[in-house]
Amino acid sequence: MPPIVLTVNGEERAVDADVRATVLDVLREHLDLRGAKKGCDHGQCGACTVLLDGRRVNSCLLLAVAAEGAEITTIEGLAAGDELHPVQEAFVEHDALQCGYCTPGQVLSAVGMLDELDRGWPSAVTEGEPALDAAEIRERMSGNLCRCGAYANIVPAVADAAR
Repeated sequence: MPPIVLTVNGEERAVDADVRATVLDVLREHLDLRGAKKGCDHGQCGACTVLLDGRRVNSCLLLAVAAEGAEITTIEGLAAGDELHPVQEAFVEHDALQCGYCTPGQVLSAVGMLDELDRGWPSAVTEGEPALDAAEIRERMSGNLCRCGAYANIVPAVADAAR
């Protein structure tokens, strides 16, 4: 069986994994990238969120073979060297985490969500031109759950990062 070749954080990586392996399992078990978390393993919590060609996906639902030829960005590849991504900086500044388990997925979802907003994609609460208010952030981030309840700081962190 030929290896699965994935481009992760700008680097092409070949792994000998079962064709039934998910992106999440390949990242964690074969590439030692442990930022994406296995929360529910059903695509319901968002702890496993990564970017696939810039769009947010639940890596627990995506087969690794289906991601061949695409660019996968994980939390480990978001910063530019020692310089944090603006969303990461905002999460730190606003103390938008407690236990931190969901934080990588929250951050990557926020990055993807802000790109969707820049492209003018509507959401369920959008009326006319999308505006980034608290209701819009909550709706667009609703696929990412936090058991600690850090939402009170996540919403302002995302709003700050958008500026």
